[in-house]
Amino acid sequence: MFVDKVTVQLHAGKGGNGCISFRREKYIPKGGPAGGDGGRGGSIIFEVDANTPALDWYRHTRIIKAENGIPGAGACRNGRSGEDLVLKVPPGTLIRNRATGDLLFDGVEDKSQFLICTGGKGGKGNFRFRSPTNQAPNIATPGTEGQSCEVELELKLIAEVGLIGFPNAGKSTIISFLSKHAFKTAPYPFTTLVPNLGYVYYKGGNRILFADIPGIIEGAHQNRGLGLEFLRHIERTKVLVYVLDASGIDGRTAVDDFKVLRHELASYDPELLKRPSLVVLNKEDIESAQEGIEAFSKEFPELKASTFITAAEEGTGLDQLKAAVFDRVFSI
Repeated sequence: MFVDKVTVQLHAGKGGNGCISFRREKYIPKGGPAGGDGGRGGSIIFEVDANTPALDWYRHTRIIKAENGIPGAGACRNGRSGEDLVLKVPPGTLIRNRATGDLLFDGVEDKSQFLICTGGKGGKGNFRFRSPTNQAPNIATPGTEGQSCEVELELKLIAEVGLIGFPNAGKSTIISFLSKHAFKTAPYPFTTLVPNLGYVYYKGGNRILFADIPGIIEGAHQNRGLGLEFLRHIERTKVLVYVLDASGIDGRTAVDDFKVLRHELASYDPELLKRPSLVVLNKEDIESAQEGIEAFSKEFPELKASTFITAAEEGTGLDQLKAAVFDRVFSI
């Protein structure tokens, strides 16, 4: 299951208690205080990891605790500090304070880290309290509690190109062909239930990350279908590619689908309509597609230069689409 939003409780480790002890050895009549300090508690750190695809691990791990510090011991032995807990999250993860909604960290760069909860301080042993006027202190301090908080993790994929369209329009087939990676495809709606990601390579070894965004139907901005679960992943894309079924075999037209998609994006975030975009009229190989292509060209003549005719099942027109996408991405 692809998880892209989850709430977790975080508890840094408690500091170890200080120790009360006195040195008592044969032939050493005045050994004095010998209690060691407690170790500090482990802190909790988030680290962006490009090899972590989603937030799945947190689905069944809602309470996370770092290691406590070890108490001090006699002979002035200090307790070991608790080990820091480094939590891996995928690039594009937003970390918000659950109570206030404040954004604490936006994990964009790989290997970047954020200290979210600091471990508690270790307590002082009685050796720390010795003085000329108090040569046998019988006091030590406890370790302090580590910081705690409840945070919401939200993943917004960082992909240069987002493929958007109605279910069964051919998005998965296109990304499979371009990325040379086999994604599940089938002739029924909502085959894709999670975003498909794939790197597409071009001249000179350049590559860009494509994302096939599922769940865009009429009313998606009101959380119909898969709705808001995946609309958020469009927000970070540089270029949008509208994939439309020109054949009309599902009882819809490319013209109506395009208008609905634009309306849904505008309702979710009007800024999305300002993104550079391309249009793909797919399923050219189906006989009824020609009528749909002509109707779209008549309705949107201003989009002629940015519209591509494809038959994704056969790979027709996809090389031209790939070249245009790279031009758009690297011109931004």
